[in-house]
Amino acid sequence: MADIVRIQMMGTFAIYINERKIDLLVNKSRKGASLIQLLISHRGKSVPNSRLLSTLWTEEKSSNPENALKTLVSRLRTLLNQISPDLGSCVVADRGAYHWACLPGMTVDLYEIDHILDILGQEGMDAQEKTKLYEGLMNLYSGDLLQSCDHNEWAVAEAAALHEKYMKAVFDYIELLKESCLHREIISACRRALEVDNFHDTLHIELMKALIHMNRPGEALQQYKHVVELDYRYLGVQPSAELQEFYKQIVTAGKTLDFNLKAIRNELRENDKKDAYVCEYAVFKEIYNLQMRNLERMGTTMFLAIIMVRPYDDQVMDNIRRNSIMNGLRDILAQNLRKGDIITRFAPAMFALLLPTVNYATGHMVLERIKRVFYRQYPNSNVVFDYRVGPLDGEEEEVADEKENPEI
Repeated sequence: MADIVRIQMMGTFAIYINERKIDLLVNKSRKGASLIQLLISHRGKSVPNSRLLSTLWTEEKSSNPENALKTLVSRLRTLLNQISPDLGSCVVADRGAYHWACLPGMTVDLYEIDHILDILGQEGMDAQEKTKLYEGLMNLYSGDLLQSCDHNEWAVAEAAALHEKYMKAVFDYIELLKESCLHREIISACRRALEVDNFHDTLHIELMKALIHMNRPGEALQQYKHVVELDYRYLGVQPSAELQEFYKQIVTAGKTLDFNLKAIRNELRENDKKDAYVCEYAVFKEIYNLQMRNLERMGTTMFLAIIMVRPYDDQVMDNIRRNSIMNGLRDILAQNLRKGDIITRFAPAMFALLLPTVNYATGHMVLERIKRVFYRQYPNSNVVFDYRVGPLDGEEEEVADEKENPEI
């Protein structure tokens, strides 16, 4: 009885014999594994020897490169035959080239994905048939093409093109599920797709929409906070305008109060805290605009302050270290500012503050106190604490003078 051979190209490279992963090839011949990957990616087409040599021996020099390639192929075939009889015959020699030929019953996830995408591009299928194909696609697409493999620069362009096709299919699938209001299935599809592309804002939004439809606004809010943290930590950016706008829908969906004053007061008191208010940028922006309207109407004053930390002598600060410092500074701000002060992380290394009932003198005193607490708690941070402060309704600002080298 012939072995059942399955080859994985998505996410990582692996050969399975009768559903048992075989590590012999990768452990004994990494260049041989790279040769298989390159041949399979050409989907049965011949790959010229010159292409194989330039790809597999990018930084190596050989006095007889053609002979080196023949030796590699010979050893690879022997190794493959040790894994499974006749497996070595998949590496087929052409005139001045090689190609990969699948054995009967052999499956390659890359080829199966190509096949599904081709069928989905056709017309005339009903929703049930499409759903089955989409499910199969998402099961097979366990990661981008050779994503976890080293020295596969040649696959980057193809991986990007295939990723784009996959994401289009995912959103087509989501639209198909929306037609039948299958929100639970949308949640599952989004979460599986996010395992492949965790930085796709539209996927996160579709997931949060489905959670809201399932009356799970709390989970939607947690997902939003997760996205914001991802953007700050790994991309160093604020959440997109679309995400910030969607935040309002999450908050609105979470309002389940009775329409009476007592219920509203009780709900507001449940979240009453002694610390300053730390909020997402979208909320901070709404509060800012509300305060601006109040200033115009009532003639009162409110101050805006920004705090930025930067490496001393403009040295590079990695994301992990920066986020650790910023999280610590956020806690310092929340604990040392007043109850009515508003805090948001405006940029990866910057906080914005709304300070009611202060003037230049008191605003400066508040921020100097925060700076002292920061340096006391982070004596070895080797960063400079800068701030600016000024009224909401004016262009003037007071600048912190940080000329000296702080003892940090």
